Amino acid sequence: MTIFSPSILPEEKAPSHAADCSLCELADQRQRVVWGEGNPDANIVLILDNPGARENREGDPFLCGTRETLQLGLHEAGLDIRSVYVTYLLKCRPVRAYDKPAARAACFPHLKAQLGAKNPRILFGFGNTVVQTLFADEEKDVKGLRGGWHTVLGLPAAFTYHPLAVRRRPVLMKFFLEDLSLLAIKSEELLE
Repeated sequence: MTIFSPSILPEEKAPSHAADCSLCELADQRQRVVWGEGNPDANIVLILDNPGARENREGDPFLCGTRETLQLGLHEAGLDIRSVYVTYLLKCRPVRAYDKPAARAACFPHLKAQLGAKNPRILFGFGNTVVQTLFADEEKDVKGLRGGWHTVLGLPAAFTYHPLAVRRRPVLMKFFLEDLSLLAIKSEELLE
């Protein structure tokens, strides 16, 4: 097995309709829109709640802990980082408090359009925010959905804990890796 070394993935430029979006208050907070990163032609799309820190104070590219933990999990599950595309429910990084339901409602059409254009074969979501938005149900959570496959937007979808939650609570790493292993198995079934 190869040695794990996290990397900064290439970003995909946001289309103009998203780059110029002003539908929620995050437009006033953002430095830029982060559309997605990784392989833009991948059959597997990973969905996180929002982009994290991407540059350090000097403006140099920065690999945040969330992205490092995500990449470690993919590596441990035997998934090649080049086989996935990572995107976000919110396309802007929040820097202060904001109206979360309004921001999710404003950004969800961007995600749906993005998935429609990419036409992936598998979706994999991280954290309760993603679960609740994709299912339009505040009662749903990762704990109740993890470990199996569901259908979201007509696609097979599975879920696990957010990488930041795994960093904060290492006891979750076992479940995180189990769920990413399910993704590896499903990708072999569907994509090979």
